[in-house]
Amino acid sequence: MRYVMQQKLISLGDDFTIQDENGKDAFFVDGKMLSLGDKLVFKDMSGNELARIEQKLLAWGLTYEVFRGDERIAIVKKSLFTLLHCKFSVDVPGPNDLEAKGDFFDHEYNFRRGNDTVATVSKRWFSWRDTYGIEVGPGEDAVLLLACAVVIGLACHKEDGDGDH
Repeated sequence: MRYVMQQKLISLGDDFTIQDENGKDAFFVDGKMLSLGDKLVFKDMSGNELARIEQKLLAWGLTYEVFRGDERIAIVKKSLFTLLHCKFSVDVPGPNDLEAKGDFFDHEYNFRRGNDTVATVSKRWFSWRDTYGIEVGPGEDAVLLLACAVVIGLACHKEDGDGDH
């Protein structure tokens, strides 16, 4: 399934909607600016919380946690020491950790589990300048992967002040 996101809408304190490939609203993201870190809440279109993203303040490097209810389902961390390009690790419970590699500033990257690509992020599918898509593989956790893409957008464009790069 492919989802559509607006690049400039991914900024803290803003609310935005993620659409499916048919242009139908699929998820609502409630952005909150907190004095002690960043927080975003993923909701279905009925307002039910599906996941929550919180910045981990006392961590080595830029780190966000993704929760489903009270359970932490992932830790998304920007690697500190990489040459020429950055990468992100997504630590999930069990042996199914993910890695995101590619061109994060231009929204052209993949989420991989070992040698398998589980999701692709790309602007190439759209003619609109600030729009990009996330194609989630069959059987994959769309909310988790979308949350990770939002975290990467926040991390890579945080210095911009408005989320747009």
